[in-house]
Amino acid sequence: MPPPLSATATRRRARAAARAFVGGALAVCLFGVLCTPAGAATGVAMSVSFQPDRLGASSALTVALRFAGSAGATPAPLSGADVHLPRGLGIDLRAAAVCAAARVRAGRCPRASLVGRGHAQLEVLAGSQTIPEQAVLSAYRGPARGGRPTLEILGVGSTPLSERTLNIGVLRPDSAPFGSVLAIAVAPIPTVVYEPDGSFDSLTLTIGGRGSAARILVPAHCPAGGFPFALDAAFSDGTSTRAGAGARCP
Repeated sequence: MPPPLSATATRRRARAAARAFVGGALAVCLFGVLCTPAGAATGVAMSVSFQPDRLGASSALTVALRFAGSAGATPAPLSGADVHLPRGLGIDLRAAAVCAAARVRAGRCPRASLVGRGHAQLEVLAGSQTIPEQAVLSAYRGPARGGRPTLEILGVGSTPLSERTLNIGVLRPDSAPFGSVLAIAVAPIPTVVYEPDGSFDSLTLTIGGRGSAARILVPAHCPAGGFPFALDAAFSDGTSTRAGAGARCP
C-alpha cells in the first residue's frame, strides 16, 4: 500500500485535477458539444446547416438546439434566446406578407406570410412524473418593431397538453464576428396547476426553403474556419449560457 499523501501533496493533486477538468470543459464547449458553464444549471448544444450549402446561394438555414439539466435534472424553462448570425448572411423577407400577432395566435395568417417551420420536444412535470410533449413550430413575418424586421414563432402542442405559445424575435445588427442577431423573447409554457412551466429538450427551426416566403442568402465569401454562429440562452431560474457552432465553408 502506498504511503498516505501529505496535506501539501493532496492540495497539489486537487489543483492539477481542477485545471484538467476546466481545460477539458473548455475544449468541449469550443467544439460545440453540450456543455454547462460554471453557475449555469442547463447546458445547450447548437448545430447549424444550409441547404443547399453553396456560397452565394439562395438557401434554407436550419438551427438545431439541444438542452440538458445538470446531473440529469430537467432543463430550466427557456426565457430568452439570442441567435447570432454570421456577417454577410442575408434574410430576405420582401416576398413575405406581414401577419399580426393576433392572427398568428388564431391560426389565420396567409400562407404567403410563412417563413419557417420546425419542431420541439419539451418536458412537462406532473407530480413525480416527467412527460414528453411534442410541439410543431411555425414562423411568420411579423410587423416591424422600431424599423427592425420581426419573426413570430408559434408553438402548438397537443399531447399531453393543448398549448399555443407565441415567441417574438427581432432582427438587429450585431458586432463582429457576427453581422446580425435574432433576439427572441420566449413566452412561458404553462403546464398543470402548481407545476413549473414546460422546458425544452430539443428545438429545430428551418427558415427559408421549400414552401417558405423567406430566402436565406449565403454569403459569397467564407471566412477561415467557416461561418460563425452562437446562441445566448437565458432561463427562468436566472441562469444563462452561450453555445457556439460553425458552418463549414462549402
